[in-house]
Parts: sequence; structure tokens; C-alpha cells
Amino acid sequence: MDFNTLKTSHSNFDKLTKALEANLNPEDINKTSKDKYADDRIWKPELDKTGSGYAVLRFLPATEKEEMPWVRVWSHAFQDKGGWYIENSLTTLNQKDPVSEENTRLWNTGVESDKEIARKRKRKLSYFSNILVVSDPKHPENEGKVFIFKFGKKIFDKITEAMQPAFEDEAAINPFDFWKGANFKLKIRKVDGYWNYDKSEFEPVAPVADNDEKIKAIWSKQYALTPFLAPSNFKSYDELKEKLNRVITGTRNTATVESADLPSAKTNGSVKSNGKTTQSAIDDDDTLSYFSKLADDE
Repeated sequence: MDFNTLKTSHSNFDKLTKALEANLNPEDINKTSKDKYADDRIWKPELDKTGSGYAVLRFLPATEKEEMPWVRVWSHAFQDKGGWYIENSLTTLNQKDPVSEENTRLWNTGVESDKEIARKRKRKLSYFSNILVVSDPKHPENEGKVFIFKFGKKIFDKITEAMQPAFEDEAAINPFDFWKGANFKLKIRKVDGYWNYDKSEFEPVAPVADNDEKIKAIWSKQYALTPFLAPSNFKSYDELKEKLNRVITGTRNTATVESADLPSAKTNGSVKSNGKTTQSAIDDDDTLSYFSKLADDE
């Protein structure tokens, strides 16, 4: 849509709320960056010396040629005998994925040890949205710039709560609207070693800028999100199946997942890299860069 339509439609609030209700994934989603661990378009929060993080962000509407202001990506990241398995899940594209199939098989055995393995290999959900960085105390040079923000379900729940409030005295807002949206105060604490976002909240409704020219300039700098799920960014089913077999068995043979010995990859919340045990403190909102660094060390 053009800018004037965007202003009058207020970012398709009805369509967005329907997407929330149906838990929809936008169609034709693709991924642009070939180096998924070094994409300078993606903004990442950082903690200060006290172990807390703070920033003010503004979620932005869909770009001119896109329908939705966010995309979703499912992925897996776990370690076993053959190293790390770090891959996007084909379930993102509504296709069969070997890890999900294996997790289903393990869960259906009814054996608790099998269920525990499935839990440790469960899918992780990430969202991608355009944001304007309003305040970034750790990196003030980012302020006033447009980035892509990768975040997890906990932050998306905050968005959902703003759009579909639980109480009658709370007015629904569209956080992705330039004019009737609101800034998001991202507050991060360490709770039991994990990043916690419970204190995060939206500010009162206000325009993202004081005139339409400034707003249009922000809109023109947004990044396309639909490239985040191009088929080229997903390995084929057979490739993923071969890698899963190799990671589980530690060999490059033709053994199937079903016949492989399936020990737990992690115990007591820790993982091993180069023979050293590292405490696992990564929740579903964190990026895969942590796991990538461990994988690169092997």
C-alpha cells in the first residue's frame, strides 16, 4: 500500500488481530542474509554491568509491498554425539521436518526419558519485525535508526496483550501503527540465569514522529521481511534427516533416526564445548548466535 493508504488504514489493525487469533504465519516468507550470524540490519539488546538491559523501541508497520509487520521462524538448536544441530525448521514453511517427526515419535513412546530428549530438542520460535530505536543507552549511535528486531514469544505476548487486553478498562492499541501506536520499553533482567522480559511495557499512545514527512522517511528505511523464509534458507528434508542422524549417532553412516541410540544431549542445564561445561542460560527469546559460537568452537 502507499503512504496515504497506510495512514488511513492505521496499519490494518483488524487484519493483525485476526492473525493473532489464528496464530498465522505470513505467506511467502523468505530470508535475505546468507550470514545469519552477522547481519548488521538486526538490532540486539545488551546488558549493562549490573546484568540489566534497557531500550526504547517502536515497532513499525508492514512495508509497502508486504501484508504483515512480522514474520515467524521456527528453528532447532541442540547438541549430541555428532556435534550441534542448528537449523531452521521446515515446519515454518508448513512442511514435514525430521526433528519434529522424531520428537513426536519419542513423545508417543510414553517413556519419560524419551520425552525429556524431545523437550530438549523442541522447536524455538523467533519473530522478526522492523523497529525504530528510540533509546539505546548502550549504543546511542543506534538511536533514530531503523533495524530488524529478532525476538521470541515472551515479547510477542506483550504485543498480543496490547492488541487484545484482558480487562475492560484497558484500550486495545496497535503497536505497529505510526500514529496510534506506542513506544515499547524493553526491560531485561537476569532471573535464575535467564533473560526475563516481564517488566517490559508499552508507553502511552503517541505518534512515532511529529509530522508525516518524518514518518514517511522512517517508513522508507524499513527492510523487507518476506525474504526471511525463502526456501533457499532451509535445507531439504533429506539434508536435514542426514544431519540429524549424524548428530545423534556421531557417524556419517546410513543408520536411521529410529534405530539410533538417543542419549540426552544436555544434563543438569549444561552443555559441553571443547570439553568444558557451560551453564545453559538461553531462553526462547535469545538468538542462535550463542549456539553458533559453541558450534564453531568444536
